[in-house]
Amino acid sequence: MVIIAMVTGFILILMGLYGALTNTNILRMIVSFSVANTGVNIVLVSVGYMHGRTAPILDNAVPLAEASTRIIDPVPQALVLTAIVIGLGITTLMLAYAYKLYETKGTLDISKFSELKW
Repeated sequence: MVIIAMVTGFILILMGLYGALTNTNILRMIVSFSVANTGVNIVLVSVGYMHGRTAPILDNAVPLAEASTRIIDPVPQALVLTAIVIGLGITTLMLAYAYKLYETKGTLDISKFSELKW
């Protein structure tokens, strides 16, 4: 199960990078970055998974003496939650920039923006 999640995550990362590098439409590039971000989140969650372990809640089900060998480290899941929030903020910022570019130039084709080219 973990291998499937990792492979799926890496495929999503590669699809997102390919889409971001080959598209000239800014909206498609933003969607590609979001797909790559989702792939990174899936890989991080699959790296933190350990078979046969339980949630990090100390109660009668998991004695304190066995806690280090029977519970999962919650840090990867917390990092993924933070990465989801940051990814949402970055996507929102990119969409706001794309909207302003469309208002200013009337197009979202990146090859039409020649002001900053050498």
